[in-house]
Amino acid sequence: MSGSVMAYAGLSLLGVFVSSVSQVLLKKSALRGHESALREYLNPLVVVAYALFVGATLLSVLAYRGIPLSMGSILDATGYVYVTLFGVTIFHERITPKKGLALALIVLGIVIYSLGLS
Repeated sequence: MSGSVMAYAGLSLLGVFVSSVSQVLLKKSALRGHESALREYLNPLVVVAYALFVGATLLSVLAYRGIPLSMGSILDATGYVYVTLFGVTIFHERITPKKGLALALIVLGIVIYSLGLS
């Protein structure tokens, strides 16, 4: 894999990570009480989260200039890993055996694709 593809893959991974952080912000906002429906959607956490989503989308657009479409979907799957880690560390969620198996299969798929075994 060439250096430029690696750089674009890094952009894609950064975009997925930023998107995952945005999801955490939205969940934190959803867990809080709000005085009105307007304040529920126009509070700092939600506004920042949507701004991050826009940034993540721009990073994805840039990344797809230098990576194959098939690689992009594999890199997007890392979002499941990020969201699971954030859920466990920030929200103290539990990983059930089903969730653990699903996460392991996702990681295994990423590893197989990365090694060129597919």
